[in-house]
Amino acid sequence: MTRLERLRFQVEALGRAVARLEAALAHPKDEFVRDSAIQRFEFCFELAWKALKAYLEVQGLEARSPRMALRLAYEVGLVEEGPWLGLLELRNLTSHTYDEALAERVYSELPQALSLLKALLERLEAELAREER
Repeated sequence: MTRLERLRFQVEALGRAVARLEAALAHPKDEFVRDSAIQRFEFCFELAWKALKAYLEVQGLEARSPRMALRLAYEVGLVEEGPWLGLLELRNLTSHTYDEALAERVYSELPQALSLLKALLERLEAELAREER
């Protein structure tokens, strides 16, 4: 698989995951919806950083961790660093959502996370289209 094909695959996977997170957040909130949305956010974040990693590889850069991918994506102007580092912290909190208060906090931040993920997806789709020309 070429770097460009890997990027296309990652962007498509991210698109599907973002749509699923958006669908979960559209439901009336209850415990199951909350937990489902948090899990879907985890998937989205993982796919987002892997899509960033694939994009950076197309650009000749290498990121070995989510934090490094975010830093490099910021340096090339793909994302705003502050909000995305906040998403990384939010993602790190998801392993502790057995704590009800923490689960509620994470869930309350998911609409903003969805907005950032959708903006990234649009940007990556545009970059992919540009690279494929």
